[in-house]
Amino acid sequence: AMDGRGALRRAVADWGKRGLMPMVGIELEAFALVRDDDGNYGPMEAPGGVVYGTGPFTDPMGFVDAIWEAADDMGFHLDMITGEYDSPQFEFTLTFDDALKAVDDIVLFRQMAREVALECGVLLTFLPKPVAVLGGSGMHINLSFQDSDGNNALANGAVGGPDNMNDLARGCVAGLMRHHKGLAGLIAPSALSYQRLQPASLSGYWQNWGGDHRCVTTRVSGEGGAKARLEHRMADAAANPYTAVAAVLQAALLGVEQGYDLPAMETGDGFEVTDTDIGVAADLAGALDDLEADTALTAAVGQGLVDNHLFMKRAEVEKTADLTGDALRDFYVHFI
Repeated sequence: AMDGRGALRRAVADWGKRGLMPMVGIELEAFALVRDDDGNYGPMEAPGGVVYGTGPFTDPMGFVDAIWEAADDMGFHLDMITGEYDSPQFEFTLTFDDALKAVDDIVLFRQMAREVALECGVLLTFLPKPVAVLGGSGMHINLSFQDSDGNNALANGAVGGPDNMNDLARGCVAGLMRHHKGLAGLIAPSALSYQRLQPASLSGYWQNWGGDHRCVTTRVSGEGGAKARLEHRMADAAANPYTAVAAVLQAALLGVEQGYDLPAMETGDGFEVTDTDIGVAADLAGALDDLEADTALTAAVGQGLVDNHLFMKRAEVEKTADLTGDALRDFYVHFI
């Protein structure tokens, strides 16, 4: 009862009782680090790197091409690899699949990508905030649900977006809003996570939702029909991906089952103005307290798993209490 994959299997089964199969697509962001002459890690130099860029200007060491080839050989269905906003940051996206297969693939893909990059002389880190002066890295969880006829149950016509949400979509978003603070302790579970989850950042800090808006935590895609989906933008790769996806699915299901009210959509820009004043905790210790207090979420995910997680992560809070800057990053960097 304490393994994340088991928790995801339970979440899938719980949705299955409603005749729906969760479909998941995960976007992973990562930074390319290299050692300097003193042996310290810093960002790989890619002076020609641009957002959505590929090729030698964005990837002068060629490690992305090597990852793509290895992924092809191993049968991974990569949707895309591109440069991100803060060079040398990259985004890796695998295609949508049923939830368990999607997360199995992302776990193996991430390990493979780190190993292939290391062979190219690059430490590829999926840490949420490895470079203090640059942006953070997330693990965005995209969700949809397939009904017994194979149709996308979130679809409400050919066009998506907040104006065309059906009851299922509204319930899911309401659940993700209600359990916003509790989710953080499970899906952003490192000391570095709260350097990424900050106001006025393109991350999942605020308890808000919207359409094509990069400063909200839950996005309702403008695409409809078969491509209708929700995107949850809080998680980072310090999380166990199985546990993180299970938690997001259970929070969404609670919204559907309990009939939570859906708060109003975010109308602010997310930088200067937000409609909400509720965000995640300021640090991991606070987020763990919020998780423990959200008894509906902890029961849904699995109390044994959550209790174990709380114990281990509170020990991590103590272990990292005196670490700052590169020392805090280096506590994690060879593992995430």
